[in-house]
Amino acid sequence: MQDFAGKIAIVTGGGTGMGRELARQLIAEGCSVAMCDVSAKNMAETIALCEADGVPQGARVTAHLADVSDETQLMRFRDEAAAQHDTDKLHLLFNNAGIGGGGSMILDSRQEWERTFNVCWGGVYLGVRTFLPMLQAADQAHIVNTSSVNGFWASLGPNVSHTAYAAAKFAVKGFSEALITDLALNAPHIKVSVVMPGHIGTSIVANSRKVMSGRDEDTLSEEDLVRARERIARAGVDVSQLPDAALQAMVAEQHRRFLEEAPTTAAEAATIILDGVKADRWRILVGEDAHRMDALVRKDPEAAYSPEFFAVLAKEVGWRLGG
Repeated sequence: MQDFAGKIAIVTGGGTGMGRELARQLIAEGCSVAMCDVSAKNMAETIALCEADGVPQGARVTAHLADVSDETQLMRFRDEAAAQHDTDKLHLLFNNAGIGGGGSMILDSRQEWERTFNVCWGGVYLGVRTFLPMLQAADQAHIVNTSSVNGFWASLGPNVSHTAYAAAKFAVKGFSEALITDLALNAPHIKVSVVMPGHIGTSIVANSRKVMSGRDEDTLSEEDLVRARERIARAGVDVSQLPDAALQAMVAEQHRRFLEEAPTTAAEAATIILDGVKADRWRILVGEDAHRMDALVRKDPEAAYSPEFFAVLAKEVGWRLGG
């Protein structure tokens, strides 16, 4: 699919980060976009940015509230998008929405673990299930599933548990790879790509907390503060005596650094993804850190979860997360 003009795309998680930038770049190329997110406020900001960039004649962008882990909400999103874009066809499906959390099977709640898994894996599976008939109705189509470097390396380092997110991203990778043959046999006009980003400058850290708490607020609640103290303590930092205001500032600074000091911006990531789709690549690594990590894991998979491996990875890739 060399040209997105005149096409229609679904983008999940379009309110911020890579989803927002995918929407902006698709619209700029003349592709209509229907996006979903759990935050109407964030989607309104995405639409405002698209309009400020300039929406080409014939293209349209719409926003729809939907939790991708809920099939009923996704089906409503599909029906709204089809009606508002006056189509029964879909050319591009970006299963992009994701959150973090549920790091430990032992210490974190089952509710948090399954919430993370159900968004990151269930959102992709249900996204494909929900939109498959529209993809089949198009003359050509492409599914783009966002996994992660945690889809081939299930870790953030030896000091951080990371089970729910990594398990989900491994599932997304395996599902996408299996779809290559399934689609080739049974719907050859539909292609599939799996995207594996490294550290991208997004708001996933802050957004994940908001999704888990059900509060679309930047200020931490009392429960958020308790969880933040526990999480930071697990990484070996004693913040038990730190005043709430100082802890709030520490968390805000962590979020800022993740967003602003990432080696790859969300806009750069979106460009890499769209270029990969145009090149018909099924495996899209995003960021130099992703390429280096992939090479390191392939070179010595048996050692991939040792402290020594992480020391090499942190030095070569520049990752400090979990270190």
